[in-house]
Amino acid sequence: MAKGIIYVMTTVVPGLIKLGKTGSDNFESRMYHLERNGYANVAGLKRKFAIEVDDYDEKEKLLDEIFSKSKVPNTELFALDVDLVIQLLSSFEGKQIYPEEKTKEEVFDEAVKELEVKSDSGFIPDGTYYLERTVKGFGKTRGTAIVEDGEFKVLKGSICAPVRPGFVPELRKNARIQNNVLLEDVVCSSPSSAGWLVIGRSNNGWTEWKDANGQVIDIFRNKSAQK
Repeated sequence: MAKGIIYVMTTVVPGLIKLGKTGSDNFESRMYHLERNGYANVAGLKRKFAIEVDDYDEKEKLLDEIFSKSKVPNTELFALDVDLVIQLLSSFEGKQIYPEEKTKEEVFDEAVKELEVKSDSGFIPDGTYYLERTVKGFGKTRGTAIVEDGEFKVLKGSICAPVRPGFVPELRKNARIQNNVLLEDVVCSSPSSAGWLVIGRSNNGWTEWKDANGQVIDIFRNKSAQK
């Protein structure tokens, strides 16, 4: 049974990932090349997870079959949520190669939590929405967001609370926040991920965000469910 490494990388294009394989002795050089040179005219590749497994050729073929409908033809690029792939790869038997500072169990649990935050979606009308919440030890957070064509965007200038130790979504980790002020607009996958950005902790975004009349946006989800 040939051993090798299966890895997943994000790209500069949101929602587009690279899923590939390499020899056990070639991982660092392969990552170095891809992170500096890109792949198939796509730049900004960044390693997210890698695991050494037996029968890595067969496992890669299996992944190709599972995600075939999401694959960009003639490439190793897929239109997939990276956390969905990480959740699957971290369930394989094998030795985790990257990240080194976390266990497979920790990586799996974080991927599950990331997916939960992202999947909390539903219909919200175009408009401007607001979040205010007092966070213990910090004070009042204030978030402003706009929704256009289904895209939920938290606006720069929002006042964001510091995060606590423990799980923090990638969206919040990567946000540019200085002196508790959001420095640039951030597109969020759901109201709860937008809430994470501002509040700095787990929340139900459907009851945190309100319209200009002070009504929670959960009213829109309820109306949608009744149709």
